[in-house]
Amino acid sequence: MTVRQPRYPKEEYARLGNEIYETQVRSQVEEGNYGRIVAIDIETGAFEVANTTIEATDRLYERVPDAQPWVIRIGHRTVYRFGSRSLKKSV
Repeated sequence: MTVRQPRYPKEEYARLGNEIYETQVRSQVEEGNYGRIVAIDIETGAFEVANTTIEATDRLYERVPDAQPWVIRIGHRTVYRFGSRSLKKSV
């Protein structure tokens, strides 16, 4: 089993991951994928979309074995949430 180590501080991961998501990935994945997970390699910009974090990161590692993944839920500010409040707008 490969032991992967982060190469960036948490703050840098978050900054790079969010920046890549907003500028490169969001427009490609948002439509039709609300609530799904996207794993983004913060070094290459490669990404994978799946229903779970494990599935998305596994797919990303298959393509980019040395990836530094940032994971986000499409249409949400976070991957997981606590409590019952939804950020989705009411119809």
